[in-house]
Amino acid sequence: MNPKSLLSIAIALSFALLAQAASLDRKAPLNVRDFGATGDGKTKDTAAFQKALDTCAFAGGGAVVVPPGNYLIGGIHLSSYTTLRIEKDATLTGSPDKEDYPLMDVRWEGRWRQGHRALIYANHAQHIALLGRGTIVGDPALAFLRDPRGPALFEPIDCKDLRIEDLSFKYGRMWCIHLTYCENVLAKNLNIRSDKTKSNGDGIDIDSCKNVRVEKCDIDTGDDAIAIKSGRGMEAVRIARPCEDITIVDSSLGSAFAGVGIGTEMSGGVRNVRVERCSFPSGANAFFFKSRIGRGGFIENVSAEDLDIGTTTFIGIDLLTKGIQDSEPVPGDNGIPRVDKINISKAKVHCKNLVVGANVPSEKPIDGFSLSDITGTCQKGITLANVIDAKLRGINVTGFSGPLLIINNVTGTGLENAVHGQATNAPANRPAQAP
Repeated sequence: MNPKSLLSIAIALSFALLAQAASLDRKAPLNVRDFGATGDGKTKDTAAFQKALDTCAFAGGGAVVVPPGNYLIGGIHLSSYTTLRIEKDATLTGSPDKEDYPLMDVRWEGRWRQGHRALIYANHAQHIALLGRGTIVGDPALAFLRDPRGPALFEPIDCKDLRIEDLSFKYGRMWCIHLTYCENVLAKNLNIRSDKTKSNGDGIDIDSCKNVRVEKCDIDTGDDAIAIKSGRGMEAVRIARPCEDITIVDSSLGSAFAGVGIGTEMSGGVRNVRVERCSFPSGANAFFFKSRIGRGGFIENVSAEDLDIGTTTFIGIDLLTKGIQDSEPVPGDNGIPRVDKINISKAKVHCKNLVVGANVPSEKPIDGFSLSDITGTCQKGITLANVIDAKLRGINVTGFSGPLLIINNVTGTGLENAVHGQATNAPANRPAQAP
C-alpha cells in the first residue's frame, strides 16, 4: 500500500472518530461520584465505576466522567458507545489484589491462554473512548505476574472505532496498552511510562489490528515503545489475522529495547506500517525486525522518514534467533519468516551501529531494503546479509571505524565500496515438515 492510500485511511479514520465523539458527547455525562465513588485512594471504587458505566451503556451510550481524586479500582469493562473521561488531577490506581482482575482468555506472547483481565477492558465493543488529562497507574506487584499473566492497563479485544487520547499511563513490567483484533483506532497525545530496569514493559502493543494511528505520543518504556505483532506458531497461521495499516507520527519513542519493534510474533503477518516525524531518544534499537525459524509469517511494506535517532542501533534485523519457540511451530520452509520492502529515509543519527542485519535466512532473503538520506554520527556502519534489491543512497555519516558497509549475499545499488563478509545461514535445527 502506498503512502497516499495510508493517508486516505488516516483521513477516513479521523472523520469516523470525530463523528463518534460528537454522538457520544450529546448526552449529559454521568459522574462516578454520583454512583458512590470516593476518590480517597483507600476505598475500592470498582463497583461505583462499573455501575456508572453499566448505567451509561443501558441508556444507549454517552460519557462517564471521573473528577479529580485518587480512585482505587479493580478491573472494569467498557461497553459500546461509551466514553470514560478521566479529568485532570484524577488518577485511577489499580488494586494490588489479583482477585480483582478475573481470569479470562487473553493473547499473551502470541498465544491465547488464561490471564488476568485488564484494569480497563472491552470486548466486541464499538465506538468507545478513553479520554481526559488524568492518569492510569498499575500496581507494580501485579506487573510481575506471568503464569497466569498479570493485567494490562487497557486491553480492548475485537473492538472497532476506538479513541485513546490525552492520558498518562504508568506501570512496571507489563504492557500498558494492548490492542487485540481491533480496527479503526486513534491513540493520540498519550504519555506512557514503564519501569526501564525491567523487560516486558511495552508501551502500546498492536496485535493483529487494522487501521491504527498513533499520533503525538510520548513513550519511554522498559521494553518496546510500540510493538507490532500478529501471533505465533500454527495457531496464528490458522487464525490468519495480520496486523496491517499502522501509522505512527509525530511521536517520541524511547525504550530499553526498541522504539518500534515488529515481531517476534509475526506468524499472522504484518503489512503496511508507516512511521513519520518521530524521535527515538533512547534504547537498544530504533527499529527492530525480529523473528525466528518456526514462526513463518511475513513483514512487508514498512516505510519511515524524517527521524531523529539516539539509540544504540538505528536498524536491527534478526530473523533467526529472536523469540520463544512455539509448542506448535510452523514447519518446513513455511516456517522461515519473510520480509519484503523496507524503506527508511531522511534520518539524523547519533548511534553506535547504523544497521545490524546479518541474521537473515539465506533461503528467504529480504526482498527490497532501501536506506537513504542518512546524516549524523555512528561508531560502526552497516552490516547486511541475504538481501535482494538493496538500495543505499546518501549515507553521509561520520565517526565510524572500519568499513561503512559489510555485505554477504546482497544485490542492489549503492554497494560499490562494500566489504564482503562471512556467509550467514539459517540454523539447521528447524521444525520438520509435517507429514
